[in-house]
Amino acid sequence: MAKEQADNKVYLRIIYLISILIPVVVAFLIFFPAKLSMAGDWVKMLPGAHAIINSLTVVTLIAALVSIKKGNIKAHRSFMFTALFLGVLFLVSYVLYHSSVESVKFGDLNHDGELSEKELVEAGTSRVVYLVILASHILLSILVVPFVLFAFYYALTDQIDRHKKMVKFTFPVWLYVSITGVIVYFMIEPYYF
Repeated sequence: MAKEQADNKVYLRIIYLISILIPVVVAFLIFFPAKLSMAGDWVKMLPGAHAIINSLTVVTLIAALVSIKKGNIKAHRSFMFTALFLGVLFLVSYVLYHSSVESVKFGDLNHDGELSEKELVEAGTSRVVYLVILASHILLSILVVPFVLFAFYYALTDQIDRHKKMVKFTFPVWLYVSITGVIVYFMIEPYYF
């Protein structure tokens, strides 16, 4: 019993560490002035891949929900591990992209990295809508990470009641983050290189 409690503390510390490190590393890479030059032009195609990964995550999360509602625990687990894999794949790709390429600005029609008065006027209220969706997407994507990890931890340690309580919040937020990731991509896609 003491070993199990010690193991649980280790896993919980890992969850907390990952939950802190992910946003710190991503923020550092996005705002760090120097970009890595190890990647080629193919990196510029990653935002489209991110939209595909987010779309697959939406489908996978819905399939996992349908599976568990039908009582198919095996399929539910399989879909959830697939969603987790897609999340890790997205994160690695996202970090690679943002460590290699300057962020694209919504409304930057001439791709110079600056928004002129004319570009701001032309973007109009759609820029505000984009920024609101993007802000909610980013904030919730940061907040959902520990909840996703705890939900997996509770399921894997057979703490099903805690798992169910956790996913009542976690599932809709993860789904929202995945859906808004696709929306954000399609809104900013005209401004890519």
